[in-house]
Amino acid sequence: MTNPVTPTIRPVRPEDVPAVVAMVHELAAYERAPDQCHLTEEQLTSALFATAPALFGHVAVDEHDAPLGFALWFLNFSTWAGVHGIYLEDLYVSPAARGTGAGRLLLATLADICVRRGYQRLEWWMIEWNPAAGFYASIGAQQLNEWVPYRLSGAALRDLATHAEAAVTHPGD
Repeated sequence: MTNPVTPTIRPVRPEDVPAVVAMVHELAAYERAPDQCHLTEEQLTSALFATAPALFGHVAVDEHDAPLGFALWFLNFSTWAGVHGIYLEDLYVSPAARGTGAGRLLLATLADICVRRGYQRLEWWMIEWNPAAGFYASIGAQQLNEWVPYRLSGAALRDLATHAEAAVTHPGD
């Protein structure tokens, strides 16, 4: 940006979806996994604007209301604390808008939601080589070294699901 202005933050609107999807694909390329990103505008629209959405989003916009970055998030729940929290699925600021404060404002917006709603946590994962680690530390975020992430997907997910077929009823699915 030649004349950086302070971005403003607002919830994602339907007209923002193409820009957000494009930035999700930019993020996947940055994280060296562009072939793993299959998000479409239709999928994101369905997720964000469902009757009872489980995914939420905010965008950082410039003075012309053009998206510069985004945060996509959903609620989690701490059984120990007994309250919800926010899990930040993705945070991204376009390279031209970095240094404008957009990332900090997006995180501050989610922190404000947590505080206003009585949530105790704002959590996210970061790829280990991402230079944003210093920024996250500067705002007081702590790396959780004692927790090890696990993922079950693909054939392993389908294989495990076959063990539930006889034992589980699905009245509300």
